[in-house]
Amino acid sequence: MSKLRIAVQKSGRLNEDSMQILKDIGINIDNGKDQLKASAKGFPVEVFYLRNGDIPQYLKDGVVDAAIIGENVLIEKGEGINVVEKLGFSSCRVCIAVPKSVKYNGIKDLEGKRIATSYPHTVQTYLDKNGVNANLHIINGSVEIAPNIGLADAICDIVSSGSTLFKNNLKEVETILKSEAVLAVSPVLNEDKLDILNKIQFRIKSVLKGRNSKYVLLNAPNDKVQDIISVLPGMKSPTVLPLAEEGWSSVHSVINKNEFWEVIDDLKAKGAQGILVCPIEKMVL
Repeated sequence: MSKLRIAVQKSGRLNEDSMQILKDIGINIDNGKDQLKASAKGFPVEVFYLRNGDIPQYLKDGVVDAAIIGENVLIEKGEGINVVEKLGFSSCRVCIAVPKSVKYNGIKDLEGKRIATSYPHTVQTYLDKNGVNANLHIINGSVEIAPNIGLADAICDIVSSGSTLFKNNLKEVETILKSEAVLAVSPVLNEDKLDILNKIQFRIKSVLKGRNSKYVLLNAPNDKVQDIISVLPGMKSPTVLPLAEEGWSSVHSVINKNEFWEVIDDLKAKGAQGILVCPIEKMVL
């Protein structure tokens, strides 16, 4: 049987998050130290451990069939590569930053300035869109030190918490794009591997739906049940079961974690009691 070849970042936070979601969808990998690839147990998948910046070319060439990769890297180097699923982790943004001491009024302040970056295509596209001419200095790694050593007037790099900018006495002034991990597919993927890819995508959707939801159980007087279920749509509709105590029911449902506290406040106001909230591992819809 053909195996689907999936590339992941060789090391770092994206590697950890990628391996975790593979584990959560039932793809278990035994990876010895410094192995470049490893096969899954009981599932037709091989995982390749590659440098993040090299993955787009491997996808284009068909060396790997799919990849878990930062969306920002695809925008920079992955023209023609399709994203089939956004994964909701390893979020960051690509930003322009300048020294804190510099007064910044807007993008036109970068006219004629030197910008150090590992994302020349992304930065140039943004500058062109805004009618700004600047000189790009391409640097791989340690971009943040460029203004401090006189190499550049500004930088453009990925930012997560902003702590690295702060340590290097820089401030964020422009956000070019927001990024997260995505599942990307080679433009030359063989059709005989589509079935494997579809199974992986189905499993990922189930895991992501579970991560973004909470299971809620509560008690309610029967005369309040209709009011309560009006704010609990669930997957189709809430489950309502009678309690041993007459006149009371137990209501079970699922809520979006992003709306969690607003829904809980609403439930309490409508008479819900004994509210229990549980994490959901997976949701198969």
